Amino acid sequence: MKKLICLSLLSLASLFYSTVNAQININISSQPLWGPVGYDRVENYYLPDIETYYNVPNRQFMYLNNGNWVTTNTLPARYSNYNLYNGYKAVVSGNRPYQNFNSHKSQFGKYKNWAGKQMAIRNSRDSRYYVIKGHPHGMPPGQAKKIMGKPGKGNNGKGNNGKGKGRN
Repeated sequence: MKKLICLSLLSLASLFYSTVNAQININISSQPLWGPVGYDRVENYYLPDIETYYNVPNRQFMYLNNGNWVTTNTLPARYSNYNLYNGYKAVVSGNRPYQNFNSHKSQFGKYKNWAGKQMAIRNSRDSRYYVIKGHPHGMPPGQAKKIMGKPGKGNNGKGNNGKGKGRN
């Protein structure tokens, strides 16, 4: 009986662990290449240069247009010269981040014209971002771990020097 209970608990823990990992990978892989590095889970970015939000799960921009918040898949023509890779991106939460627009504008206004001082995911060598489609080092999640190695194994995350399988 004890074995059955232990086996059930172990199965439940394993299921919970794989569900949590899947949720994190899903959000990481949905982040745009121009997003900032260092985040596993992101709901929204605030872009102070153009006072616009980007919702990561829905892949939509939210911006003010004649006093109303508009949600679209692309930036409006007035921002056609804006470079998403160079502008500062602040991570903000909430279903309607624009309700805190005045606070965000005040808090992040100092980052206007930051011009590339924040690393974009596209330029990262962090293997967790390799799952993002279009990343220069893009590959399936398991493959990235095989090539880059696991931290603490003595390989400094630099792979196995092309010698086949890594040493344990």
